[in-house]
Amino acid sequence: MTKKDAPPRWDRKMQQRLARGEAAALGELYDRFASLVHGLAHRVLGDERAADGITRDVFAHVWEHPEAYDPQQGPLRSWVATLTHRLAVQRLRTTETAALAQGSGGSTEDLERKVRRASVAARADYIVTSMPAPLRAALDLAYFQRRDYRQTAADLGVTEDEARRRLRLGLQLLATAHDVGAPGAPPGYGGAV
Repeated sequence: MTKKDAPPRWDRKMQQRLARGEAAALGELYDRFASLVHGLAHRVLGDERAADGITRDVFAHVWEHPEAYDPQQGPLRSWVATLTHRLAVQRLRTTETAALAQGSGGSTEDLERKVRRASVAARADYIVTSMPAPLRAALDLAYFQRRDYRQTAADLGVTEDEARRRLRLGLQLLATAHDVGAPGAPPGYGGAV
């Protein structure tokens, strides 16, 4: 993405193109956000087919209602993630409520716990994919490759202080996944599920 196309300008242009009914705009939006949408939906629902359905629903909604996005409220990416989260949680509640009605042996409290866990996991995924690459790289080395901050610094070619700073900031961002209305979460993303 070039500097002149960086959000929010790109977001406003995309919304205008969608409002004019440009199918190519929907294709570009899909190419940019489909993996985010599918990943979040899958994280909430734990079902590939259901995630595919949510992905279709999200892009259909964006196509049919481009005016629902307000660039003043935040980036298009966040709005799409919020929409995905809302639709996936609605689907989860619907399917789990139907299972409860059929006597699957759970309670409404179990359902709410499952929804909260899925929401936190989806927010954490969103935070990780949205954080700057240097923070994500440091967390990847420390968590997945079991490097300490000294090894992380050497692998990244930065000072030990910088590696500690990146790890601390990355972990602080991830910790907000549990917070309602967390900074770093899309607007409305941490709110009522």
